[in-house]
Amino acid sequence: MNNKKIDIQNYAVAPEQLRWTCDPDSLPFENTEEVSSLEEILGQERALRALEMGLETEHPGYNLFVSGLSGSGRAEAVKKSIQDIIKRKKEAGQPFEIFDWCYVFNFDNPDQPKILRLSRGEGKNFARSTENLLKVLKEIIPKAFSSDEYKNQKQILIDSHQRKHRQIIQELEKMALEEGFVFRATTMGPILVPLVDGKPMTQEQYLALSDEEKENIENKRQQLLTKINKAFEKIHQLEIELKNQIRELDEKVAEFTITPYFLELIEKYREIPDIVEFLKALKNFTLQYIHIFRDAQESQPVQPLQLLPIQRLQDPFLPFKINVFVDNSETEDPPVIFETHPNWINLFGRIERRAFMGTYFSDHTMLKAGSLHKANGGYIIMYLKDLVVNPGTWDGLKRVLKTGMIRMEDPFEQYGLIAPQGLRPDPLPFKAKVILIGEEIFYQLLTSFDEDFRELFKIKAHFDYQISKNAETINSFAGFIRTCCQNNNLLPFHKTAVAKTIEYATRLVAHKEKVTSRLGFLKDVLIEADYWARKEGENQVFERHVQKAIQEKRKRLNLIEERIQELIEENTLLIDTQGEVIGQVNGLAVYDLGDYSFGKPSRITARVFLGKQGVVNIERESRLSGKIHDKGVLILSGYLGYKYAQDKPLSISASICFEQSYEGVEGDSASLAETCAILSSLAEIPIRQSIAVTGSINQKGEVQAIGGVNQKIEGFFRVCKARGLDGTQGVIIPESNIKNLMLDEEVIEAVKADKFHVYAVRTVDEAMEILTGLPAGKRKEDGKFEEGTINYLVDKKLWETVTILKKLQAKEEEKTQETTKEENQSPK
Repeated sequence: MNNKKIDIQNYAVAPEQLRWTCDPDSLPFENTEEVSSLEEILGQERALRALEMGLETEHPGYNLFVSGLSGSGRAEAVKKSIQDIIKRKKEAGQPFEIFDWCYVFNFDNPDQPKILRLSRGEGKNFARSTENLLKVLKEIIPKAFSSDEYKNQKQILIDSHQRKHRQIIQELEKMALEEGFVFRATTMGPILVPLVDGKPMTQEQYLALSDEEKENIENKRQQLLTKINKAFEKIHQLEIELKNQIRELDEKVAEFTITPYFLELIEKYREIPDIVEFLKALKNFTLQYIHIFRDAQESQPVQPLQLLPIQRLQDPFLPFKINVFVDNSETEDPPVIFETHPNWINLFGRIERRAFMGTYFSDHTMLKAGSLHKANGGYIIMYLKDLVVNPGTWDGLKRVLKTGMIRMEDPFEQYGLIAPQGLRPDPLPFKAKVILIGEEIFYQLLTSFDEDFRELFKIKAHFDYQISKNAETINSFAGFIRTCCQNNNLLPFHKTAVAKTIEYATRLVAHKEKVTSRLGFLKDVLIEADYWARKEGENQVFERHVQKAIQEKRKRLNLIEERIQELIEENTLLIDTQGEVIGQVNGLAVYDLGDYSFGKPSRITARVFLGKQGVVNIERESRLSGKIHDKGVLILSGYLGYKYAQDKPLSISASICFEQSYEGVEGDSASLAETCAILSSLAEIPIRQSIAVTGSINQKGEVQAIGGVNQKIEGFFRVCKARGLDGTQGVIIPESNIKNLMLDEEVIEAVKADKFHVYAVRTVDEAMEILTGLPAGKRKEDGKFEEGTINYLVDKKLWETVTILKKLQAKEEEKTQETTKEENQSPK
């Protein structure tokens, strides 16, 4: 038996390696009042280069997806990058394509309003011009038609018509007298009464006539009526001619009256063919419906116009109204729209309706712009998560980007419903940069499952959650704190407070050479530290105030951690921190609650017995383990086979269990602890319960880095502290995790006082040496392990199991042969 003992202090991590500290005296200022504000984005060069390229590239499809975790300053970086590009273009004298957009009445199809593009600020001017034109027309047209000249011209036409009318009537009267009748023109038609002795015949006289005389009179009457009807056709034709002459007169007067005003406006916009075409159509409309202007000043209401069977204009002057759909008159720079609620209406606009006579009507003045319309010529920023939760908006946005046109549609149509009296406005050309902000998982999903995404969002700007730490970064952090103080009216931060804040930023990413880029989280700590400083009446924030803010934040969030700690202290959850037990080890896990995470020790046990099942994971069999944990157990089996089964079969069965585990187990960070428990059970060597283990292994037995190392160490430390630190307790971690250590000062003080230890290992053998105090043992040239070592005892146990199984198999074969022999000897 090898009685050599291992000095486990050889594996101990020195206290100075347990945490990176920022020396306040290394900071070249006394407090943040002496520091310049941070103007640039901190440590995101890769993302900023991608933003610059995407924002400056004018080709189709070069929209941007900005990925990264919340709090990393993505939105602010996008806004600042846009501002910088706009500033550079202005300094270079590059013009911006910013336009006003107006919807106008469509005279050919009122249900399809037309879109007009005008220079920036001209939309209001054009609307004001048409409004003034309407006022002028309402004033001058009635005056023109009430002038003496117009009345005289019209009266001449009427008098001429009346003369011709009277002449025809006189001729008819003369012709009737010659035939012995009196002619009278009534509203019911012409009347002919026969004469007797120069006087109209009475009814009695007519009845007294013979039938032959009556027939003679009727024949003459019919002949005369035929001539009279022809004359009346001539009279009717004269009336039509009079109406046409009056209409021509009205058109000449109207044309003469309104043409100068329309020509003035057409000349003003002669460079814009669409406006010229609209004004000409508006002039024709005015001439066609000149009566609505003549009647506009009269007391009776103007009757609606029946332009189309399905379109009744309740406002006869509607064509003169211009809908300034997008007005950029108040801006000189390209619009930058941050749409926080990208639903269908907010993005693509809406079509309002007016109730009338039991139905709904819309017109071009009831079209309202959405964010995409307003962002035209500029930039629109949205959070992807907010976009995709609104039905139809993602597909609608893709249509806009693919076609380059924004088509206004009723949201009803997105659900297969029929919109009441829906308009079909002309689509508006779209040219703007679309910037989506979302997490990396969304980018991966869209890239994998949406074939349009790659073509429409060619630029990815990935914001890292951590940045490298150097002197420049530290100075930039001080500038960031100065900026927060200015923007949030905080007290100045003393250099000790700045140093503590930078240490906290390092702790958040669990890497000594990195600091977090999620500055939003740091801002909360700064505000709370300011609160505690003011509560003490200080005029600046010191280190203790930052530490107080961190502790208070933890106190607000760690209720579940405290409850679990109480269960361990009460021995409801069984965790040993003293003594030695075979096949039992303390593993470490991390509970992540979203806004808070903490470490919790768990008892892991292993039992080995004869069999050929290999390693059985009880968690897996009970469906309480995840895929990564199952993989770790399979790797464990591979390691045992690689290490001990080169010269014999691995003829054992082993069960592994997380004791008192009532929920799912995931991750492979327990594979080292599980391996140690199995080896302890095989070698029948007890394991120190005062030491907890975390780490994953590969099939060669090398220990690999894990996550949450700080929380795991601190979780076991608190259990040991509650039961009393005796100097034997500690935690085994992978050596590759030393760079991730940013432990609480309380843990470091205990390590310095030799009351707690942190051990770093590279292999399973090193972990077993710490847990047992025995050497692991190397394989000699003859293939055997050094006698008395852990590996020797494990190998010996495995040989014993092989021997026992061979004997059992031989007995089973012998029994089978005897049974066969007896069967052969028995009489048939």
